[in-house]
Amino acid sequence: MKESELRELYVDELKDIYNAENQLVKALPKMAKAATLAELKSGFEKHLEQTKGHVTRLEQIFDALGEKPTGKKCMGMEGLIKEGGEVAEDDYEDDVKDQGLIGAAQRVEHYEIAAYGTVRALAEKLGEDSAVDLLSKTLQEEKDTDSKLSELAEKMNVEEDSENEGEQSTSRARKGKSKTARA
Repeated sequence: MKESELRELYVDELKDIYNAENQLVKALPKMAKAATLAELKSGFEKHLEQTKGHVTRLEQIFDALGEKPTGKKCMGMEGLIKEGGEVAEDDYEDDVKDQGLIGAAQRVEHYEIAAYGTVRALAEKLGEDSAVDLLSKTLQEEKDTDSKLSELAEKMNVEEDSENEGEQSTSRARKGKSKTARA
């Protein structure tokens, strides 16, 4: 494998994720606005600030490489954001919409986890130690965000199950009273 080709791939992958992060900076406020659950809305807002930090880290890497971060459009992120936008615009009930937004956000996180894992591995292979450190921080933040989204989705499911059980108990109690009244 030629090191020049490897470096070219590395820079190309960095440009892709840089564009993806910038697309996400524009999309996250829309997702936050569409969220109805305060914890989800807050999570999107916090991840927006984190994503801006990811862009800054990538710019540091580009500066160190003497490269410009422009020139590539991330079609994968564009598609994921479009799907998330469709969920945000659909007329689902609040909790259902929030579940859909969580799913869309997790697909984005998984995409980013794969992308950052790849560029970090390339940076390691090229001996770009400072880039490895920056990319590792971002990769960990993406994994943490994914975990938080999973926890929130599970919490919503547990609350929903508790509400459904309560409704079923009330319904059973009503049925029991109506049978007693008839007897």
